[in-house]
Amino acid sequence: MKVVIAPDSFKESLTAKQVSDAIQSGMQRVWPTAEFVRVPVADGGEGTVQSLIDATKGRLVHVQVKGPENKPVEAFYGILGDNKTAVIEMAAASGLHHVPAHHRDPKMTTSYGTGELIRHALNQGMSRLIIGLGGSATNDAGVGMLAALGATFTQQNGESITLNGGGLTKLAAIDTSKLDARLKDCEILVACDVDNPMCGERGATAVFGPQKGATQDDIELLDQALHVFGELTEQATGVEVLNIPGAGAAGGMGAALLGFVNAQLKPGIEIVLDTVNLSNIVADADLVITGEGRIDSQTIFGKTPVGVAKVAKNYNLPVIALAGCTGAGYQAVYEHGIDSVFSAVPRPMAVEDAFKEADFNMADLAENVARLWQMSR
Repeated sequence: MKVVIAPDSFKESLTAKQVSDAIQSGMQRVWPTAEFVRVPVADGGEGTVQSLIDATKGRLVHVQVKGPENKPVEAFYGILGDNKTAVIEMAAASGLHHVPAHHRDPKMTTSYGTGELIRHALNQGMSRLIIGLGGSATNDAGVGMLAALGATFTQQNGESITLNGGGLTKLAAIDTSKLDARLKDCEILVACDVDNPMCGERGATAVFGPQKGATQDDIELLDQALHVFGELTEQATGVEVLNIPGAGAAGGMGAALLGFVNAQLKPGIEIVLDTVNLSNIVADADLVITGEGRIDSQTIFGKTPVGVAKVAKNYNLPVIALAGCTGAGYQAVYEHGIDSVFSAVPRPMAVEDAFKEADFNMADLAENVARLWQMSR
C-alpha cells in the first residue's frame, strides 16, 4: 500500500514537514509495512520556502537586507534541491510583520529588500525564481525591488525619487537600461492568489492599503501614483499591466514583475505542486492525505487541500483531509475533490493547548483514520 501525505503547515503550531511526520507516525501503527511518501507543501504564502526546501532537500539562505522601513532586517530565501531554483517570500524582506502597527504607512515603505534577495539568488547562480507576494508592507509598485536590480526612477526635474510609496507619487520616468541582465535568462514564476488590478475600487491600494496603514487621502494619492507607474510601464514595455488581473498584488509588485522581468503570475498552489512533481508521486498511490490548520469555506479558494485533491482526482484517488480544526462551511471542500475531513482536536481545549499538543493529536487522529480505512476494506 502506498500513502502520499501532502499537507500544508499548521500556522503557529507545526511546519508542513512536522505535520507529515506526525501523520506518518500515526498511520504506521496500523500499517507498519506500507510505503509512505511525505510531500510537505504550501499554497505560495507563508511557509512556502520551508515547505519546498523540505520537500526537495534544499537549503535555507540567510541574508541581511533593507526592510520595508529602510532599516536592516534578517531575511531568508530557499535554494531547492535542484540547485538552480530559488524560492523567495516577499514578506521575508518586505513584510508587514517587520513594521510595528503604530508605524504602518505605505507612503514610507519600500520593496528594496526583496530586490536584494533576488540579486543574492542570482549571484548564487540561480536560473529559476519562485516569488511569493503575500504579506507585503509596501505600496511602491515594486520600484524598490527594481532599483535594487539596477533600474532608476526619476522625477520631472531629473532627480531620483525616494524608493517608497510616497516617492512613487513624483515618478516621471523609468530607466531599465542597467537592469540586471541575468534576469533575461531567468524563469520567474510569481505565486499570486489575488486577481486585483493595479488601480480603482478593486485595486492594490483601495483593497490592501488600509491594512498597511493607508488613510483615505493616502489611498487616493497612491492609487493615482500606481496609475502613472502603470502607464509608464506600458510605454516602456508594451505590457498592458493596468488591465492584467493580479498586477495589483503586493502594492503593485505584480505589475513590476510582469512588465520588467517577464514573470508569469500563477496560483501559488499550482506552482508548488508542479515544483514538487506531485502528479508523478501520486500516480501509483492508493490513498492521499492532505490537510491544513483550519479547513473552512475559504479552503476552496486556492488553498493546499483542494489543490492536492485536484491532482489526486486526475487518478481517481481517495483524498482525506486532516485539519487542526474545522470552521463554518468546511463541507464545501466535498465538491472539490476531498472525500472526508477530520479534525485533530480531541476534546474541548484552549487554543494554546491545542497548539502544544498538535503533534501528538495529529498522530492519534492519523492512526484512527487508518483504522477506519482498514475496517472499510
